[in-house]
Amino acid sequence: MSILANKPGSYKLNDPFVVVLLIFTAVLLGYIIATGGIMSALVLLSLPPMLIYFNRFFYYPKVGLYTVLVFAFIAIGLTRYITNVPLGLGIDFFLVLTYVAIFFRYFNEKLNIDCIKPFKNDLVLVSLIWFLYSVGEIANPYALSRTAWFYAMRGMSLYMLLAIPLVYLIFYKVKNLMGFLYIWGIFSIICSLKAFQQMSFGPDSYEQVWLDSGGAITHLINGELRAWGIYSDAGQFGAAQAHAGAFGTIMFMHFKDWKKKIFFLFVAIAGYYGMMVSGTRGAIIVPGAALALYLIHRKNLFVIIIGSFILFTVYSFFKFTSIGESNQFIRRMRTAFNPEDDASYQVRLKNRELLSVYLADKPFGGGIGAAGDWGKRFSPQGFLAQIATDSWYVQIWAEQGIVGLILHLAITFYIVLKGSYILMFRIRDPELFGILSGFVCGIVGMMAASYGNGVFGQLPSGIIIYISMAYVFMGQQLDDEFLLIKKESKKIGI
Repeated sequence: MSILANKPGSYKLNDPFVVVLLIFTAVLLGYIIATGGIMSALVLLSLPPMLIYFNRFFYYPKVGLYTVLVFAFIAIGLTRYITNVPLGLGIDFFLVLTYVAIFFRYFNEKLNIDCIKPFKNDLVLVSLIWFLYSVGEIANPYALSRTAWFYAMRGMSLYMLLAIPLVYLIFYKVKNLMGFLYIWGIFSIICSLKAFQQMSFGPDSYEQVWLDSGGAITHLINGELRAWGIYSDAGQFGAAQAHAGAFGTIMFMHFKDWKKKIFFLFVAIAGYYGMMVSGTRGAIIVPGAALALYLIHRKNLFVIIIGSFILFTVYSFFKFTSIGESNQFIRRMRTAFNPEDDASYQVRLKNRELLSVYLADKPFGGGIGAAGDWGKRFSPQGFLAQIATDSWYVQIWAEQGIVGLILHLAITFYIVLKGSYILMFRIRDPELFGILSGFVCGIVGMMAASYGNGVFGQLPSGIIIYISMAYVFMGQQLDDEFLLIKKESKKIGI
């Protein structure tokens, strides 16, 4: 054993070898910084925290799913500040790396049997079916770009297949569920604060460059700015914040702890504010559809009557009155209730007529990635790249045909119906009932919004929806844990 083994660290400086090593390291780092500049210094400074992060990542694979959640919120917005870097692929990287971490972490251990059983359930099966259909689309004879297929397929079906099993494998505890809720809530508040900055003080210099490069066409209407927070665009931002607003409202009504109530009240307020300043007309259907389904979930006639009256009052306000017409956001939202007077809606109808002719003899569509932004990027000469799809369902119809659209609708409606059955007839804990109802209602709200905008599979909404689906289908397992936690809390007097 070395004579230095039991000595303090400072004593080791008496060892010539240690001194030489330190000098050599200092000279090497100085040379790297001198030749590489500030970026080299930043990279060197980032190495220690990165090593610590990946050490925790591989020891606790659930860190990977938390990372995916955070990255889903910030990745697209960061592309305005960090150019020429495909940050969106970071979602794929961390999802796959999480599976690698699980493999190595549990290489010599057995995974929790309780989390493996639901891993084989019908939710994973329908996710696999949808993914395999998307894979089959690579052989579509009308597809013009295999590269476009790769990029578009990820949000369409790959993230669903990768995210859902991870919840069953490593994210199946109540504490993970609550962590998911708080991350979603915190980022929803941050996004609305960013939107407040855009509306009150104007876009920052990087955002202004984005507006000047073409973003102003859809985000500066008659001199009035539509906020987008840190999202890709105002359409996605408005629907996502409406989603958070509806979910926060349901959580506020179901949580008993006052700290949680206040937190989700802020989430709801921030969500509805973001929905309004986004100027996204179709986003208003999200809380409408979500809260309408919530009334059904409650199975309480009095609640249904009161809730229906409130929803009808809101509908009447927008449909039959001109109150608040001087406010740009109320004025724009009101047009969603009178689509026959909206020029853009009439253009959409004409585009769908053109698509119906083109797709008449193409039951499997024109190929994934042939329409929308990916089509414009990889196959701008294609017919579908020339037609704005706007709607998520129209995009699926255009790219995967009527067969793909029917399959997608069948899968999503199956998930909603079975999820509703689970929470209405199998869940005993009232707080968990509220959480799962919020998930299912939020999914339905986003499904409704996807009729007018392609929001269902975009980041971060897609990841949030897929994780929500997994928690709903493991509702009975979570219910047992919820009741056990509360039982133990009563025993110790908490």
